[in-house]
Amino acid sequence: MATVDTAPVEPHAPPTQPGPPTWPSSVAIPAQLRPVAAPPRQRTATAPEPQPAATLIGSVQRAMRLLESVAAHEHGAPAKQLARETGLALPTAYHLLRTLVHEGYLRRDKGLFFLGEAAERLSTSGAQEKRRSTLVDALAAWRDAIGVPVYYAMYRDGEIEVMCVSDSPGNPAVEEWADFRETGHAHAIGQCLLAQLDEGARRDHLDRYPAQSLTPYTVRDGHALLRRLERMRRMELVVERQEYALGTVCAAIPITLGSTAATMAISLPSHQADRLAAAARELQTEVGRLLGSLALSISI
Repeated sequence: MATVDTAPVEPHAPPTQPGPPTWPSSVAIPAQLRPVAAPPRQRTATAPEPQPAATLIGSVQRAMRLLESVAAHEHGAPAKQLARETGLALPTAYHLLRTLVHEGYLRRDKGLFFLGEAAERLSTSGAQEKRRSTLVDALAAWRDAIGVPVYYAMYRDGEIEVMCVSDSPGNPAVEEWADFRETGHAHAIGQCLLAQLDEGARRDHLDRYPAQSLTPYTVRDGHALLRRLERMRRMELVVERQEYALGTVCAAIPITLGSTAATMAISLPSHQADRLAAAARELQTEVGRLLGSLALSISI
């Protein structure tokens, strides 16, 4: 498969240096991405507003956050990392983790916490979870072998859905600072999925999620994006440089299973952009080698 470099449009103004996603002063912030101030509450002395938060049990909320954090680490995670990810004090995290282990919702092995049998019984579909586990294991293996974060996404029911992300502290995934579903025009995953659709489906998507400038490198409007997608051949590699997040370059590999559009993708900091093409080719080879055995798993 030939590699096509989707060269970014001419920037409005070059960024001073790679860094976390920021809004350049010359770029208008899309209305749907601006924070909206909550309207002032109207209170009366005779009819005070109810306080639903008062009915929530904090310890249960914290325990659920820990369970969700553990579930995100297929190879387990230590207490300190889980406490940091959930924003809990370490003593609180230890107390809740010990309780969850005692009740069977977690298990501990060599200092790492994993989901326990009780948590796994909560799943209504063991077969689906097994398929997902197969995919998660494959992404983790590619992440470690290539040394990049790996993403799997699908276009389903008219939406871009990132189904699985495998990264590591040394190779973190791109922060979803703007909803991936609404910004498909700006990142490699979205562009790759849209390239696999027919023209009518592309236009429908862009009618619902119009192109907006996220960085100086973002495609400027939907017409420009459609022209770019038309120039791509259906199953070619897609590359974008700093269109979604300043300081990040990405590549996405198209995967089509029947009528389902899907993609595997990688990202790198922009100062490692020279690694992107080789890493993408390596992932492309691995995906092609295992696509038959993964076909059912990646249809989750």
